[in-house]
Amino acid sequence: MSEDRARGFPAFPAGSRGGGKFAKTWWGNAWITAMEDTALDGEQLRKGRRRADSGHVGTITVSPGRIDARVHDGDEYSEYGTVLRFSELSDPEWDRLLDRVAAKAGHIAALLDGDIPHELVETADDAGVRLLPGYGDLDPECDCPGWEHPCRHAAALAYQAAWLLDADPFMLLLIRGRERAELLAELRARGAQPPAAERAGTAVAEAYARVPGPLPEIPAETGPPMDLAPLLPADATATATGLAVLAADAAERAAALLAGADLPELDAWTDAVRLAATHPAATAALTAASGRADLPDAAAAWAQGGADGLRVWTEPWTPPAAAAARVRVAVEEAVADGLLDPEPEVRAWRNRWTVAGRAQLRLGTDGRWYPYARAGGRWRPRGTPRADPVTALAESVRR
Repeated sequence: MSEDRARGFPAFPAGSRGGGKFAKTWWGNAWITAMEDTALDGEQLRKGRRRADSGHVGTITVSPGRIDARVHDGDEYSEYGTVLRFSELSDPEWDRLLDRVAAKAGHIAALLDGDIPHELVETADDAGVRLLPGYGDLDPECDCPGWEHPCRHAAALAYQAAWLLDADPFMLLLIRGRERAELLAELRARGAQPPAAERAGTAVAEAYARVPGPLPEIPAETGPPMDLAPLLPADATATATGLAVLAADAAERAAALLAGADLPELDAWTDAVRLAATHPAATAALTAASGRADLPDAAAAWAQGGADGLRVWTEPWTPPAAAAARVRVAVEEAVADGLLDPEPEVRAWRNRWTVAGRAQLRLGTDGRWYPYARAGGRWRPRGTPRADPVTALAESVRR
C-alpha cells in the first residue's frame, strides 16, 4: 500500500479562514453543500462552524473511507475522538468512472496536469457513482456524549475538510478509495497517455485545448460597429440598433461554438430574455415586442444565473427538509456578524425564505442559493448565486 493512502495534516490555527466565504474553491463549497444537506441539526452545524473557525480541531488524518481528528471544546479536559466515515467506491464503480474519464480528453488533461475539473461530478453521476457525500453516505462518529447527526465536533471536522479540498481536490478521491498515483496509473493503463506536446514541455491542459487543423484566428476585439441605417429600406420595421444587437449576438455565439461550447435551444421568450440580459440596449425593444412588462426582471434573473437563474425566478419547488436547517445557520451567522437584528422574522414558502422582510434566499435545483432583495415593491435578483447560503444571505442583506 502506498504511504500516500493515509495523509496527515497539521491543525489549522484559529482564524485560518481569514473572513469571507468558508471555502474558497468550487470543490470546497460543493463539499460543504453536500455535507450540510445530510445534516439533521442546524444548531450543531452553527456550533461546528464556530469551532472550525476557532481552531478547535487537531491534526487531521485522511485515508480511504475516513477522516479523523481530535476535536476539543476550548479546554484540555474536553477533547473527543471524531471520525467521519464514508463509503469507498467498489472496484466495479471505479472501473465505470475511470472508463468515462478515459473517454474525455479534457478530464484526462486536467487530471494529468494535477487538477480535477468540477464536471467530474457529472461524469461520475453518469456512471452511477457518487463522489460527494449524500444521504446515508456520511457516517460521523464521536466519543462525546452528544447524539446529534452530526455533533458539533464532527461538524467542525467536516467544515475543515473543505479547506483540505480547497488545497487539493484529489483528497475527495482518496476518501473514496484511490490516491492520486493509483488513479493516474489506472488512467494510463487505459491508454490515457500524455500527448507529445506535454513531453516537449507544453502543459497537457493547453495541448488538449488546441483544436486540430487550421482555423481562422478569432480577433480579440472587434472593430467599430457598422452603420446599418443606410442599408435599411424606408419601410423596414427593423431598426439599425436591433440589427446591430443581432449581429453582435451571432458573432458571440459563433465564437462560443468555435471554442467548443454547447449552446442550448431556447424558445422565443427565453431567447428574448437571454438577449436582454446580454445586450441591455435591446431591453426596451424586446419588452415591447414580447408584450411582457416583466422582461427586465427576467433579464436580471438570467444575468444572475443564466437559465438556472431564470428557473429560480419563475418556478418554485419543494426542496429537501435539510435546506431549512442551512437557512437557520445562515440567519444565525448574519445576526452574529451584526448584519441582522436578533431574532429576525423568517417566512418560508417552498424554496424561498424571506428574512426580516428585506432579504430573500431562493434555492435553485442546481444546488445554489440565489440572493434576492425587495425593490419597487417586488423581489428582484441581487448579486451572485452561491454554494453557501451564509454568503448569499450576507450579500443580500448588505445591499
